[in-house]
Amino acid sequence: MAIILRLDRMMADRKISLNELSEKVGIANVNLSKIKTGKVSAIRFSTLNAICDALDCQPGDILEFQKDTQED
Repeated sequence: MAIILRLDRMMADRKISLNELSEKVGIANVNLSKIKTGKVSAIRFSTLNAICDALDCQPGDILEFQKDTQED
């Protein structure tokens, strides 16, 4: 996948735990953990908005684009 989630890095920079962020964002630990580990195929804008608000960051701080290296 070309989109890499960097939530773990941002959480470490902000020194915030999964439990604390889960409470601030209002989503279950399990779902936030899946986002943190990149095991999701989609994320709602409302969730991304809440995460950015809680971490005081921009979406680009959490999402990173990497060009696929595979050739067709």
